[in-house]
Amino acid sequence: MKLIRLLSIAMLCLTPLLIAAEGRPIALKASTVLDGKGKTLHNTVIVVNGSKIVSVGGAVPAGAVVYELGGLTVTPGWIDTHAHVMYHFNNGRLAGRGEPPEQAILYGEENAVVTLDAGFTTIQSPGSPEDKYLRDAIARGILPGPRILTSLQPITDVKLTPERIREIVRERKQQGADFIKVFASKSIREGGAQTLSDAQLDAACGEAKAQGLRTIVHAHSAESAKASVLAGCTSIEHGAYVTDEVFDLMVQHGTYYDPNIGLVLQNYLENKEKYLGIGNYNEEGFAFMEKGVQIVLDTFKKALKHPGLKIIYGTDAVAGAHGRNYEEYIVRVRDGKQNPMQALISATSLSAQSLNLGDQIGSLAAGMQADIVAFDGNPLEDVTAARRAVFVMKSGQVVENLAHDAKRGEKK
Repeated sequence: MKLIRLLSIAMLCLTPLLIAAEGRPIALKASTVLDGKGKTLHNTVIVVNGSKIVSVGGAVPAGAVVYELGGLTVTPGWIDTHAHVMYHFNNGRLAGRGEPPEQAILYGEENAVVTLDAGFTTIQSPGSPEDKYLRDAIARGILPGPRILTSLQPITDVKLTPERIREIVRERKQQGADFIKVFASKSIREGGAQTLSDAQLDAACGEAKAQGLRTIVHAHSAESAKASVLAGCTSIEHGAYVTDEVFDLMVQHGTYYDPNIGLVLQNYLENKEKYLGIGNYNEEGFAFMEKGVQIVLDTFKKALKHPGLKIIYGTDAVAGAHGRNYEEYIVRVRDGKQNPMQALISATSLSAQSLNLGDQIGSLAAGMQADIVAFDGNPLEDVTAARRAVFVMKSGQVVENLAHDAKRGEKK
């Protein structure tokens, strides 16, 4: 059934190409539109031509192909700034080394499809060499999936000299990395203590900046987060033990914060038997993760009290979590008490800004990429509506249209 789903999505991607070949615009008629920057529009027409939005508001152009999205809530395509698209299960266990690469890439494509179906039109994948091939195939249009940015392999080795780290950053750029991923602390399962020195972090983030690359840093402890901020790194990932002092420092430096509170730990616990016994996935680690759910939630609530802190939307989706990236939004709003509009902005325009793509994706406006999602329900009023993406367009191509009341018609 999964293969059939992949093939059907691939075939569906071809239909808008035929429309584009005819030179006809597409018009989306929507009763509620959330533009990704805080505005709510009503009874609005969004016109798309090719891969871009032509206008938001105004009339339906003559000869346009019309999608009736009345009764749905329309938003920009959502963005996950931290999703490991290649991570998957095989025969009921976390797949690892030794798996045929041909099989691994097909699992990655399956993850990409379910992520796109869920309304996520862009993801940032921090950590597999295979990401590059999936990224490029999707960009060529031969496979369906979200736009992918990848770091390729992360920098993790604590024995590396600062000079060697600089060399690795340059190598990653030559290999095609979109950004650099750095591990500055242990995992939450191991307490999250700082692992890389300040000098190593200075080398990684300083060289990346010199090469025109962003850096995202795995940093749980306050010490590792502080050192990363002072090193000029772009984003702090996780930050389970970040203090008010460090949050203030992040605001001062304009550092992004990606807390990952709603999916990753919950997914590990739900799929414990598929991870247990692999690497540091042991009973002690899982016991710590159970406590960690509340720890990261409390830290998130603390973060919300810091005006100006740029909280972006990442899930740390791993095996078992792909296609459920929306759970992060639900937990942030329902349990973390984040303002739902701010949570939506985080998942769209603010995350786009953190990727240096704010002028291309993340909001609904003329000239932007036509990444558009419609939900059955309004996620600002009912957080569970985030689970119900029923219409998905990426770069002007309709890749999902499951709404009974999103009936495609043609302007007479």
